[in-house]
Parts: sequence; structure tokens; C-alpha cells
Amino acid sequence: MLTFFRKKFKRTRSKGISKNPFFYFGIMSVVLFGLLFFSSDSLAQPNYQKSTQNAFFGAFFKNTDNLGSNDLFVGQNKALALETPDLKIIQDNSIGAVSTPSTLTTQTLGDVFGGPDQQRKDVINYTVQAGDTVTSLASEFQVTPQTIAWANNISVNSNLKVGSSLVILPFSGISYIAKNGDTLSQIAKIYKPKSEDTSTFIDNVIADNSLANEGDIFIGDPLLLRDAVMPTRSTPAFVQVALPNSSLIYPLLNFRITQGLHYFNAIDIQPLAGCGTPIYASAAGVVQRAVSDGGYHLGLGNHVSILHAALGSIVTYYGHMMKVFVSPGEQVYQGQEIGLVGGQPGMAGAGDSTGCHTHWEVINARNPLAGIPVGTIINVNKQ
Repeated sequence: MLTFFRKKFKRTRSKGISKNPFFYFGIMSVVLFGLLFFSSDSLAQPNYQKSTQNAFFGAFFKNTDNLGSNDLFVGQNKALALETPDLKIIQDNSIGAVSTPSTLTTQTLGDVFGGPDQQRKDVINYTVQAGDTVTSLASEFQVTPQTIAWANNISVNSNLKVGSSLVILPFSGISYIAKNGDTLSQIAKIYKPKSEDTSTFIDNVIADNSLANEGDIFIGDPLLLRDAVMPTRSTPAFVQVALPNSSLIYPLLNFRITQGLHYFNAIDIQPLAGCGTPIYASAAGVVQRAVSDGGYHLGLGNHVSILHAALGSIVTYYGHMMKVFVSPGEQVYQGQEIGLVGGQPGMAGAGDSTGCHTHWEVINARNPLAGIPVGTIINVNKQ
């Protein structure tokens, strides 16, 4: 009798458990857990191991064949990852993984791509839009309102004309044109802020303008002075004087104007014959700079500057050159071939360029091409 009741009790209990939904849920969980366990290499290391990361970052990019491999980013068991990590290139040329937020803001993008450490070093020629003010632009470009006012010879409260162009420096400060006899120490005495020591000010000028040393400045050099303050009484840093039409000749024979007046008093001209066209000295003078190593120097790449003392210390710049044929200190005559046009992106010595052209800059005088519409083609006989 006891045996009978035991068997009946077991049948009843078993029948009740089978009707319980948690019974089947438990079985399914065990099965799924088992599948997950046996499909991975190890539960103890389901993701990338530290040694794997080192191997990836240290050796992966050394073998360019890996770039075409299906194992570009793999998870456990070498299965192709469905979601690859985002990569961030850091200033020291290393690579790290970051998790990009789903909602992007300007602050987010700044953080991902380096934030304030990625200091802009280019001078921007900005076209005024409706609603722009000196104060709003200062906030947008992270400079002081006085910086914009000084660079454009306007006041902080000036009404900006839509469509007009403004020079925006890469940082707060002023733009200064070096004069005869100038030294960085003398410039510092006049323009450095009281809170900054002279050596720091000079070091910043050297770094910001890609100068070789403290003595590497010439008449007519446009210099960016970080955090500099304009004296209460000062003469304009840049005065345009009119020259006789025969004083300066164009540096190219046949060309198209591709960009109007921009920093610093420059016009971009594109030779109709393309890259490799000869560039001619606009007037007789002495070569001050002849950069042929592709140095930055405000984005000009390979370039030449010539001092024309007979014209009242006028200086001309020729930027984005493919070849440079002259040397510092060399006396040149008007129309002398001083180099070849470059500027094609990726070309050696192109600098901060967007196409084959010459950046022709005139310091201390009016640029003869100023005011001529962009797109105009000018044909000149042999000069």
C-alpha cells in the first residue's frame, strides 16, 4: 500500500511540474548557455585580450596585406565583428578606440578629433552671413572680438555687411607686418601683454610663424602675434600705396584669377598652361626667402619673397611653387624666372593648396589684381 501511494505521488508531482512554464524556460536557458559556451574559445576571455590588442596595434598596420583581410576586426572564434570600434588618431600619431555618441554636437566632434589641443593655424577669409556680428564671430572662432576688429580695421561694434570678407586669425592676437630694422624683442616690447614674459612671447611668434629662429624675419613678413595687444597709439600695420602700372608685372603670362583678395593682400592665379609654368619676378629686388623644403610658413609651401627696395620697401610673395630657382640674398631683375608653378594637392611643396596656382602677395602696396573679378582670364605678352 505504501509503495502504491509513493508512485501515485510521484506521478502527480511530475505532472504538475510539466505544466509549469518556468520548467521549460529553465531547460531552454541551459541549452542556450551550453551553445554559447561551446561556440566561444573561452568563457574566461570572451573579448579581446590585452595581448591581442598589443598585437593588433603593434603589428597589424605593419603588414599592409592585412588591410584586405576579412579578419579586419574580429570577435571571439575569429568571427567578423558586427560593429567595429571607432578609431581616433591622437596627436602623438598613436591610435586608440573611442565610443562615438549617437548624437553629435560641435563639442562632441571637438572632443573626438582632439578638442582644443588641435589648434587651428590657418588664417581664414570669412564671408559675412546675415546676422553675423563681431561678437558672434569671435565666439564661433574662439578669438576675442578685439582680434577680429584689429585684423580688419573695424570696431567691435561695427555693422558687418553681408557678403563682405573678414580676416579671422587662428588665435587671439594681432597680425603685424615686419618693418625695416624690426626684431622680435622690439616687437615684444610694444605688443606683448603685460602678464606674459618676453621669452614666452618670442617663442610663440617663432612657433606660430614657422620661423627658424629669432632672427629669421624680413621686411614685409606678415607675423601672427599670439595674445598680443594693440597699443593705444599706433600706426596702421599695413598701408596700401598706389604704384605706377609699370612698377609691378604679373608673375605669370597667361592665367585665370581663381581667388580674390585674401590674407595677406594676395590674389590666387592659375596658369592656363597648368603646373610647371614659369613664375617671373614682378620687379627687380633681392630675394629674402627661398623655401624649397615644403615648409609650412602660413600654408605657402615652397615659396619666394623678394624685397623691392627701389619701390619703397615693397615685398612680393610667390607661393605653392613646384620648383625654386633662386636663393636668399640673390639679386633678381624684373621678369626673371624664379621658379615653376605648383600647388596641385599632394604635390611636393604645395603647402596648404587646393589646386595648381600661384599665391601672389604684395606687401606695402596695392595688389594690381585687386578688384578684378574671379574667373577673369588675363593674357600677357612676354614680359
